[in-house]
Amino acid sequence: MKPKKTYTVNEATKILEHFCAYQERCHKEVEQKLYDLKMIPEAKEKIILHLLQHNFLNEERFAKAFVRGKFSIKKWGRIKIINELKFKNISKYNIKSALQEINEEDYFSTLQKIAIKKLKLLKEPNTFKKKNKLTTFLISKGYEFELVYKIVNTLI
Repeated sequence: MKPKKTYTVNEATKILEHFCAYQERCHKEVEQKLYDLKMIPEAKEKIILHLLQHNFLNEERFAKAFVRGKFSIKKWGRIKIINELKFKNISKYNIKSALQEINEEDYFSTLQKIAIKKLKLLKEPNTFKKKNKLTTFLISKGYEFELVYKIVNTLI
């Protein structure tokens, strides 16, 4: 088994610059990458500081891009988005700020579209079970119970 390649601080910095330029990253992802590169703590600090100073790493920008992407592409609800951002150690301030990216009307209409699409796929004859399945699905997508309840009751 050949030994793992080691990197100088400059090499690792270039690798991380590319890593961050390719796609928005959070601190946790950058730290994991540095860990994978087997960098010592002093080097990690120096590289992270460089990335922050040169705007390769920006947690608020990451959170906003994450919210926009997960909502518009994956159609996730706020609860699921918030939980994922918390898992990535994003601050409450940045989470709150990033959630402003979601337009209220778009949010409600997206929930409605998902509900209608899913309802067409449900072959359940029992109304109670059908409501339950639809509600469970929409909650698993991360939508708030009050909104889900409202939509489900207007559709069924």
